[in-house]
Amino acid sequence: MATKKRPAQSKNKATKAKKRGKRLLLLAALIVVLWVLSIIFAPTEAEYLASGSSYIPDLELPAYDESEIVVTHPGFTLLYDEEHEQARWVAYHLTRDELYGSAKRQDNFRADPSIPTGSAELADYRGSGYDRGHLIPAGDLTWSEEAMSASFFLSNMSPQEGAFNRGIWSQLEATVRNFADTEGAVYVVTGPVLTDGPYKTIGKNQVSVPNAYYKVILDYEEPVLKAIGFILPNEGSKADLKSFATTVREVEQVTGLDFFHRLPDTQEELLETTYDPDAWDFSAFSASAKDRQAYEGTTVQPTQQESDLYRLIKRTLDTTLLIIKRESRALIELFIPRSQLKAAAPFLY
Repeated sequence: MATKKRPAQSKNKATKAKKRGKRLLLLAALIVVLWVLSIIFAPTEAEYLASGSSYIPDLELPAYDESEIVVTHPGFTLLYDEEHEQARWVAYHLTRDELYGSAKRQDNFRADPSIPTGSAELADYRGSGYDRGHLIPAGDLTWSEEAMSASFFLSNMSPQEGAFNRGIWSQLEATVRNFADTEGAVYVVTGPVLTDGPYKTIGKNQVSVPNAYYKVILDYEEPVLKAIGFILPNEGSKADLKSFATTVREVEQVTGLDFFHRLPDTQEELLETTYDPDAWDFSAFSASAKDRQAYEGTTVQPTQQESDLYRLIKRTLDTTLLIIKRESRALIELFIPRSQLKAAAPFLY
């Protein structure tokens, strides 16, 4: 009986082998099609390099230790300095779209519950003679009610002379908004200088009163990449804002911070050691309700987080496709001269 079953078993094995062979051929064909499509739709090297300056994840964040208190709120990230009861830096990416939001100033000053050691409190500023000076200004967060509200956490405040806060500091804030408007987007880091103490303090929490403040701004949008820094004493001034401009490297030396460290080394060195005030438009940004409404009608404004995620995914995909194209081209060139291949398949180059 066993010998009679062998022909049927052999036939079944042959049928299964044929089916498996067809599936393998279909799979191989699918792989070839996907390979060809990946080569066709991969960016050229020129396109890839041109897009390389458009987005680097967390580019605005200075270097910091994992043990330090870093908190992210909608629209900005800060590093809290418990010793001085204020942020050492506040960092954010500001786009043109975000300038034309309609969220209203809330003035809901309050302690920040996200600071594990406890932030400064309202009582610390009461009767001190100093303003609760914003580090990231409320005017940069009109794109979101939640972000606007977060800007009034006392972790984002620092004791500022009234003439400074409402004078040249406010002027610099409006100028930075104009930088974002004219350039399309800028990366901003701002905060008090906390390296030249000892300091006068206010309140039971002994909030330090800084002697000076800084801002560094990076324009990382083509066609011209540039950076600039500012250091301003905590006092009223009628001086030209440009007289406070300096290099990012100078601000690093004064503050002890490392800005824009995620840039390629050569690029970081060039951008941080040179500055040209004439390359920036120092006009003060302003937008009426009518301007905001008109801009909103012509712009679809994604959230910053969605925009960043989209750019990161696109950049990763472009990198993968470009690698496939390069390796495929190198393999084919082993058998076909470059000149002939370029003429026959220009999409490979």
